[in-house]
Amino acid sequence: MIRSQRNAVLVPLLVIGAGILILLALPQTRDVVVGFVNGAFGGRNNFNFFSTLSRYSIILGMAMAVLVSFRAGLLNIGGEGQLVLGGLTAAIVGVYLPGPPLLVAVAAVLAAMTAGASWAVLAGVLDRVAKVPLLIGSLLLNYPAHFIASYFVSHPLRDVASGATQSHKIMSEARLPRFPGTILDYGILLIGATAILIILLERTSVFGYRVRMQGYSFGFARTSGYPTGKLYYRTLMISGAIAGMTGYTAVFGLNQRYIDGMLTIPLYAWTGVAAVLLAAIIPWVTPITAFFFAMLATGAVGMERSADIPREMGQIVQAVIVLYLAGVSGKILSSNVGKDH
Repeated sequence: MIRSQRNAVLVPLLVIGAGILILLALPQTRDVVVGFVNGAFGGRNNFNFFSTLSRYSIILGMAMAVLVSFRAGLLNIGGEGQLVLGGLTAAIVGVYLPGPPLLVAVAAVLAAMTAGASWAVLAGVLDRVAKVPLLIGSLLLNYPAHFIASYFVSHPLRDVASGATQSHKIMSEARLPRFPGTILDYGILLIGATAILIILLERTSVFGYRVRMQGYSFGFARTSGYPTGKLYYRTLMISGAIAGMTGYTAVFGLNQRYIDGMLTIPLYAWTGVAAVLLAAIIPWVTPITAFFFAMLATGAVGMERSADIPREMGQIVQAVIVLYLAGVSGKILSSNVGKDH
């Protein structure tokens, strides 16, 4: 397993390295490199760098949500639905709940985490009760979540005066503050603290040890007397809660309202899955790979401006990585889960 995980990391890095060498051989190499670097880290007053960090915050949140379930051997890929419902719920609380700003903010994050956790547990119930595989159930639940959110911001919650498909802005005093002179909000601190907590929890707590052992071998965990049923649902709850909290940070931070498609079009959830797979499901590596994908997305925009290379090239590179990882992830997960799961 260790060898397969090492290969899962090394091979994509070699592919990326080969891609960079090919890139350096192009006539427009300088413009391409400068455009990419400037798009990811430059800009006036480092605007692009803060844009990268802002995207990184959401991707990291979704990556940690996926990581929790994958470490337990649970193929929960319903993060997009949990993210969307978390963001929508946070927006509803932020717009319509009266009260002090701090109370509204706390209520919004708790409501968002509850919504995300509930949606993840629903996939688990479908798996255990209706025998719908978690992989299929969690994937399919993304669609109703997306349509529910679209309906609410298109009709009952829509800010008609804005002319767009979006909710009203949340209470201004309850929004996540931004770092002075930047577009980056304090949500990245919340996501970063959550990532550190998950990494420590996974390595130092009894719960993390049991989750890890269940991921390695469900049969071993069951015969060892672990409460596998409780671990199953608790892991899904934590995973969904992190996704819901990430939706809260997007609504209360960057966008300050819920906008139709704001959490689905950028493919945050799927990029989070790719980051976890690129990290070979190793917790401490995941934040690094998440930043790589954030940098790839914003850098591609810079290449489009400077070298006239379509930003879709970045998505193509990401898609190639995902295609490769889709092949090796099955082997890694099957070795983690065990054939008797």
